[in-house]
Amino acid sequence: MVRGHPEVAPGETLLRLDAVSKSYGSLRVTDGLSLAVSRGEALGIIGPNGAGKTTLMNLIAGDSVADAGRITFCGQDVTTLSPAARCRAGIARSYQIPHPFVGLSVYENVLVGAMFGGGIGERAAQPVALRVLQRTGLASKANRVAGALPLLDRKRLEMARALATRPTLLLLDEIAGGLTEHEVHELLATIRSIREEGVTILWIEHIVHALTAIVGRLLALDFGRRIAEGEPTAVMADPAVKEIYMGIDVE
Repeated sequence: MVRGHPEVAPGETLLRLDAVSKSYGSLRVTDGLSLAVSRGEALGIIGPNGAGKTTLMNLIAGDSVADAGRITFCGQDVTTLSPAARCRAGIARSYQIPHPFVGLSVYENVLVGAMFGGGIGERAAQPVALRVLQRTGLASKANRVAGALPLLDRKRLEMARALATRPTLLLLDEIAGGLTEHEVHELLATIRSIREEGVTILWIEHIVHALTAIVGRLLALDFGRRIAEGEPTAVMADPAVKEIYMGIDVE
C-alpha cells in the first residue's frame, strides 16, 4: 500500500518544517514552527481549540500556503506545491468532518482516491481499492451509497480514500471524534495496522488515550507555537500542557 521512496530510509527524516508561519489578517496561527518527522514514525499533535493544529495539517497537505518558512518532503521543497501535487508525491489526509462523494458507492469513493489521488489508471486502481476496503473493514459495504453510512463507517471511508492514494505520510485530523469507546477501539486497530505497514502518521486528536495508544511522540501547540514535545507521558505531565491544554492550575 505504501509508496516506495528509496531515498528516504526508515528512521530518516521524511518531513521537515523550517520556521513555518501562517497568518490570517492580524492573527498568526502558525508562528515560526520547525518540526522533523522520521519515516515510519507516528506523531501525535495536541492543543486547545485555536492552537493551530488543523492549520498545520493544511500547510503540510497544501490546503494552505505558508507565509514564511520551508516545508520539505522526501528531500524536496514542497512549500508551494498544490494539494494534488503533494498527494501524488505521497502526502494524504483525512478531514475532521468526513466529506465523501455522497451519491457514489463506498467502492467508487475509494476508486476515485486511487485513480485521481494516486495517479493510476482504472484497471490498476481496482485492486488497490479492494485491498484498502479490506484493510479498513469496509469490504462488506462496498456497494452501499456513501451518503447513507453511519459515522464510524464515514470515518473509515475518509481514511480509506486517503489510503487509496498509497501515501507515505498520512495526516489524520480528529479521526476518532464523535465515536463511541467501542468504535474508537475498532478504529485504533485499523490505524495500528496501517502504521505496521510502514506508513508515517501525523495525528491530531482530542481523545488523548486513543492518541497515546498509537504514537511514540507528542507535540503540544498553543497559538501556533510549540509548548512541549517528546515522549507522550512526559508531554502530558508537562506543567505548561497541564495548564494550557487540560486547564489544570499548576501553581
